[in-house]
Amino acid sequence: MPEHFTFKTYAWSLGTTSFRMADFHRKVEKQLLLLQEFWENKANKESWKGNKKLQVCYYNYLYEKKFIFGDIKNDDKKAKTARQKTSGLVDIGLINDDRRLTSVGKKLLEIVKSGDFSADNIFQIPKDSFLYLKQIIKTSCRVDLGYVRPFLVTGRVLQACNNYLTEDEFTYLLPLCVTEEITNNIIYNILKFRQRSITIDDIITNVVLTRYDYPHALAYFLSSSKEDDVIMSIGMNRDGIKHDRCYVKLYRVLYNTYINKNYNQIDELYAATKELKGKIGNLWRRLLFGSIRKPSSTNDLTRNMFSEVANQKEFDVCFFNYIHLIKIKATLLDYKDLNRRYFSITDAFLFNDGKFSFSPIFESFFEGTPNKLFDDAYNTSLLLYSDVELEEINKNLIFEENDIVKAFNSSYKKELSSINEVYDCIESERYLRFRQLIDSKFTNDVIISMLPKFENRQSDNDILNFVGGEADIPTIFEYIIGIAWYRLSGYQGKILDYMKLSLDMDLLPRTHASGGESDIVYEYEETQEYPRHTLLIECTLMEGTNARRGEMEPVSRHLANYMIDKDMNSYCTFISNNLHSTVISDFRMRLNFPWYRSDTEGIDGMRILPLHTTELKTVLEKNIKYSQLYSLFMKACDSDIKVPPQWYDECIKNEINNV
Repeated sequence: MPEHFTFKTYAWSLGTTSFRMADFHRKVEKQLLLLQEFWENKANKESWKGNKKLQVCYYNYLYEKKFIFGDIKNDDKKAKTARQKTSGLVDIGLINDDRRLTSVGKKLLEIVKSGDFSADNIFQIPKDSFLYLKQIIKTSCRVDLGYVRPFLVTGRVLQACNNYLTEDEFTYLLPLCVTEEITNNIIYNILKFRQRSITIDDIITNVVLTRYDYPHALAYFLSSSKEDDVIMSIGMNRDGIKHDRCYVKLYRVLYNTYINKNYNQIDELYAATKELKGKIGNLWRRLLFGSIRKPSSTNDLTRNMFSEVANQKEFDVCFFNYIHLIKIKATLLDYKDLNRRYFSITDAFLFNDGKFSFSPIFESFFEGTPNKLFDDAYNTSLLLYSDVELEEINKNLIFEENDIVKAFNSSYKKELSSINEVYDCIESERYLRFRQLIDSKFTNDVIISMLPKFENRQSDNDILNFVGGEADIPTIFEYIIGIAWYRLSGYQGKILDYMKLSLDMDLLPRTHASGGESDIVYEYEETQEYPRHTLLIECTLMEGTNARRGEMEPVSRHLANYMIDKDMNSYCTFISNNLHSTVISDFRMRLNFPWYRSDTEGIDGMRILPLHTTELKTVLEKNIKYSQLYSLFMKACDSDIKVPPQWYDECIKNEINNV
């Protein structure tokens, strides 16, 4: 029997690969809502743990509510899926092990139901992001050498590495920081890596393969006679050695190629790598052939560490190291998306130009906090399930305004005197980043090409993949309309405030489960072309007659309430991919149709101008400015044409085409 080597956890990851959810915010919030409803049912009063029957019931409930798709028939698989769908919520303390909402989960639901995601905290981030921030600071991961708090470790590494990590450093090195000793070693090696005196592979080898069970396994392998079972056992596969049978063939073919110098087995070598699935197989092919494509001749063999071996011992060491180096890199690649997703929900980090860093306010905060804060980086928090203030999590998490201002001035070469000036400076930088984003990614031509895709709804996946972020199609539609209107308004006004959308730190949109304003509320100061006024832009993707009719009342109500509560000199444009004649008629008639909120509150009429995405596309193509649109809209309101479809065609569509 071959010797047994136990796999040990050498890296942390936030969440698990079974909880890899796109559209993270909305799905987390939606599942909390569903869990709350599920437990309110008196039939579901049993304990969750070990209760397959209850877990199956929860799976069926998720399926019934269309939260998941694919009707699994096997109860064991249903129960497993139910556990997986909730595991990530346990990890960050929104629910407990019994899948009941914690005080933190209940607090998040309060925010979601209120629809108020405003920034009312010291970091000037949305309310839900601030809640997530506190949770991720408290979150710990169990590794074989103990516990690690990823957020605090990341703060320590960023602070020591000039507040940035490259994409490779973030992916392959940061998660290896599982003890204070290893973290210091990683920091030292990152700085050497930036001087090009060491490689990522060297660092992983030195940090991981010199610890855990790897030295013991290597010694055993070198002294063995290389039977099949031995080769399988040194893979240290957590699921059992039979899962590493693929390495037997790889070892034999590699040996024949590099030790026996038989370079005619190129097809056999490629076939051996094809037995290694997924990222692992791709990494082996890139090592041996320089790409994942099938080699055509021995000339496609690249020079690598196997090319340098002089004897069997060196070959065996090389083979052992690459088995594990490639396994480790493939695992860390899996963790990359998870870690980025969880870090992103805190709104504390930026992912720009291939670099990962703290946002300016968080960089200054951590520069101004005592290093003792990082003493908590390698233990657990007893407050994970509790909704507490920052300083209760750690007494050093205190926002000292003078220290923040001093650190900010030092980092950004400023001479600011107050925290409000810091906030203003950060806001200006935020608008600069947004302008750079839309000028590079969302150009006028790009938006013109996107609008027809919203009309036919056949290209939703293309839109999602292009935009990125954590938003659904209707939210992206609002976002694109907001950018278009900002551009035709000459980039004037606080568009990031006017778009009533939740944006991540990369200034991309994200969707929430419920609540929140869906309008764009654009405020215009007086100019020679128009008076001071407010424009409400309602953006709706319509499907079916019921949906069309259902949009009319909310649009009128939103505008009327805004006029009564805030600004009587307001009007609305309703932008949609499908303008039904009934919708046009309703909005046209609202001009002279009184609307009442109560017996004592009402308005005599309201101006609502429908606009098809085709006409908006024309506006952008012809570079029509808002001042021209305003004049066109007001003229349309004053028109004597009575038939609504004719009114739209002549007063809006034709007028835009004739500008």
